[in-house]
Amino acid sequence: MTGNTSNLGCPFSGGPPEYGKHTPLTYNNYLRVHELKQLQQCQSDPAHHDEPLFIIIHQTYELWFKLILHEIDQVMKLLAADQVRRSTFFLHRVVEIFKVLVSQIHVLETMSPVDFLGFRAKLNPASGFQSSQFREIEIACGLRDKMLLEHFKQDGSYEDLRRRTEAPSLQESFYELLRRRGFNLPELPLSHDPSTPEAEQEASKLEDQRLQELRRIWEKSDEYGDLHDLAETLIDIDEQLTLWRTHHVTVVERVIGFKRGTGGSEGVGYLRTTVHKRCFPDLWKVRTVLECP
Repeated sequence: MTGNTSNLGCPFSGGPPEYGKHTPLTYNNYLRVHELKQLQQCQSDPAHHDEPLFIIIHQTYELWFKLILHEIDQVMKLLAADQVRRSTFFLHRVVEIFKVLVSQIHVLETMSPVDFLGFRAKLNPASGFQSSQFREIEIACGLRDKMLLEHFKQDGSYEDLRRRTEAPSLQESFYELLRRRGFNLPELPLSHDPSTPEAEQEASKLEDQRLQELRRIWEKSDEYGDLHDLAETLIDIDEQLTLWRTHHVTVVERVIGFKRGTGGSEGVGYLRTTVHKRCFPDLWKVRTVLECP
């Protein structure tokens, strides 16, 4: 692999057609600063002082989400090519971005609850629940929820989400890499029906087989150093996602209490149910079965 990665399919490739040939490139036209500053359209009239803060915070999140997806897509290609250390390099970048996202949410705490109420009603029926890029990140990492996907049926992003759901996840790509390295890992279940005792027993048996194989990565870390670092970086991503969810629900409760979400969700009640989601559950559970070599 060369130091220059391919731009094929890259959402950042290309550039503004009006710049480059006849117009000298400047900082402002390269970053489209003029257009960027026009994208904060307040719904309140007259515009409430804190609404630009609310818009800019969330627009910034969406830009970071776009970059996270860009990095994950690159990692999926690298994993398919068995380039483990390069994959870990780009995943470290994702971890650092998530750290920014965790910190950034607290800027909203500089807005008082009463000030938010000054324009909150104007946001209906929009909701952060509708962030399709965040859902893409969840899906790309391995969280698949067909019922959740149905909420985007009438949204322009539905096809992107459907394609993500049908494509291999980061979790699946990691397991495929391990199989190519000689690990005997049972396939991940496409669905899980805990209401059926037989299915529950079979899922538990397959999970135990996966954990017994995965423990080799930690118990023989000298032999599997690159895989160990990759697995720990995947855990870092999961941990940062959990921290983001935790900080998010705390900030939401501080600002609106237990009011229903603007999109009709349960607000804090719903957000609390998401805190313990895991994209890489086996990598957490394997710690329980590890033994000193």
